[in-house]
Amino acid sequence: MSVYGSQEGIAHIGLTLCNKGDIVLVPNPGYPIFSIGPSLAGAQMYSYDLMEENNYLPDLEHIDSQVLSKTKFMIVSYPLNPICKTAPREFYVKLVAWAKKHEIIILHDNAYSDIIYDGREGISLLSIEGAKDVAVEFYSLSKSYNYTGARVGFLVGNRELVQNFKKLRSQIDYGTFLPVQYGAIAALTGPDAAVIEQCRQYQNRRDALCQGLRSIGWQIEDSEGTMFAWGKIPASYKDDDVFFVMELMEKTGVLCTPGSSFGTMGKGHVRFALVLTPKEIQEAVRAIEISGILSKNR
Repeated sequence: MSVYGSQEGIAHIGLTLCNKGDIVLVPNPGYPIFSIGPSLAGAQMYSYDLMEENNYLPDLEHIDSQVLSKTKFMIVSYPLNPICKTAPREFYVKLVAWAKKHEIIILHDNAYSDIIYDGREGISLLSIEGAKDVAVEFYSLSKSYNYTGARVGFLVGNRELVQNFKKLRSQIDYGTFLPVQYGAIAALTGPDAAVIEQCRQYQNRRDALCQGLRSIGWQIEDSEGTMFAWGKIPASYKDDDVFFVMELMEKTGVLCTPGSSFGTMGKGHVRFALVLTPKEIQEAVRAIEISGILSKNR
């Protein structure tokens, strides 16, 4: 079923899945709507921390059993905005088996499945055997097809969950404007050459930013996917990402988002958007180097 972009879908689907007091598992760090959406239904959020030592995957086996007994659904998203990490196929196999065991619905936000770098695979959770028994997946045309202003996405997966959500949306939506639908059909049924080329251009931007920053002493890992890059701020700023972002903007004109905007585990990090050409990104890297902000002692 269609939605006005995956963000709108995630904002409303909790109304069909939760009662007041139910628990929803959300990633930390994670995109804000993951928590805001279920909260509209009166659900309680339980954040699962994404740690480097666990390859930024949820530690499913160590989530409290009492929490699991009250959990209605879990939101998962890879490649994940903001941390720019992907998940291997074996994780999804494990996730489906775990969800069945604990009778938990999985909601997979798959908005960036076509923007993945270095030959990695963009995986649909629904490609895993048995996933449709416990899962639904959102896809957005905003990223892959640059259809952002048109606001088109869709939900697929478990038939009962999709039908229940369709009943809710029938009361708040009278249908997407037909020309917008035709554009979406053309995008989805047309050739993939432009999507592949766009991904290549994003990877070039990723290389210009991440490699460029490393060359001047800022050790930011390569983004594995999404149109963003994520990294720790210089140690001298002592995890004060908001102050660092403001000082970076004032001294260099370079804009980025403080990681704490995405949850407590984002503190001490920043997210860059890959929205400029490689040449412009190189100029931004040079501005950062000249500013001396990376070597500043506070």
